Amino acid sequence: MRDMTAEQVDARLSGVARLAAEVGVDAVLVTPGPDMRYLTGYDAVPLERLTCLIVTDGGGAHLVVPRLELLAAEASPAGHLPMHPWTETDDPYDLVASLLPDASVVALDNHMWAEKVLRLRRAMPDSVQTLAGDLLDRMRIVKTPDERDALARAGEAIDRVHAQVASLLRPGRTEREVAANIADLIIAEGHVRVDFVIVASGPNGASPHHEVSDRVLERGDAVVVDIGGTMPDGYRSDCTRTYALGDPGTDFLSRYAVLQRAQEAAVSAVRPGLTCAAVDSTARDLLAAEGLGDLFLHRTGHGIGLETHEAPYIVQGNDLPLEVGMAFSVEPGFYLEGRFGARIEDIVIVDHDGARVLNRQTRDLVIV
Repeated sequence: MRDMTAEQVDARLSGVARLAAEVGVDAVLVTPGPDMRYLTGYDAVPLERLTCLIVTDGGGAHLVVPRLELLAAEASPAGHLPMHPWTETDDPYDLVASLLPDASVVALDNHMWAEKVLRLRRAMPDSVQTLAGDLLDRMRIVKTPDERDALARAGEAIDRVHAQVASLLRPGRTEREVAANIADLIIAEGHVRVDFVIVASGPNGASPHHEVSDRVLERGDAVVVDIGGTMPDGYRSDCTRTYALGDPGTDFLSRYAVLQRAQEAAVSAVRPGLTCAAVDSTARDLLAAEGLGDLFLHRTGHGIGLETHEAPYIVQGNDLPLEVGMAFSVEPGFYLEGRFGARIEDIVIVDHDGARVLNRQTRDLVIV
């Protein structure tokens, strides 16, 4: 996704103002993080010094910035907004309050540091604080065509990494050694940051978020490799494949065949109007029917964009209908404590007639 234009920034800020007015919020306050980057294109560094985007229900927008960050803010896509720089001896929280003298209800972005929340509360004692997450999610949850293309590029990049993973898996190597190689590949294939590397071999595969250890890979191990990173435009990748060093045994292979059917069924079920919970049930019910329901320990998926985990969440109880442009993972798994685990994960985007699958590496068990 290319840098946002001033017109795109203004359109997104107008959208926030409109939604704020609809729910009775006088102002939305956003500090550095994915929400600020989404709204303004400004990838501000989160510091102890306050940077704060202010959007009022009337459509006005301001950016309060530390004086030493002013040039960076002005050089960003948000550079046309009114800037309010403050120096080291100023109180930026009083500055924010002075720009909102009549605000009764202010919504704060969900990523705001507790320190900043509390100082804003002290500076605006007559204003009720609420969370802006639901409001901002309504904007971010459906990806624009540019965002979809950015996620597709991220998917292609992480696919190129997975294409090389099998060559790294050899008996005698440690999980940590393999993970270090994978991290280098994530950067080499176009990411600017490694967000996570999970290499979970043998019994470690039974822990969905194991990450890595000094365990030595052994012949017969199943190995869960879940990896992701951030692209230069800020959009994320996330993909899981399961590998085996030789024959993992018929017990594992029979379970993996069921998992593969469940993941394929859930992807095939995706379409506009289906609920998030229904996608989860598609995978979960198939696993349960084959005796693996109790071994599926987590939701079927999560949204992805400027964050690895964001709305929508593909989980029981979430009756949100899918819309064209929503992007999320489909990643059922099974985890048998003390023995092994497996997971298959693709990122999909809801299209008019089903799911656009962004990851193309084989979902078959890759036997090294």
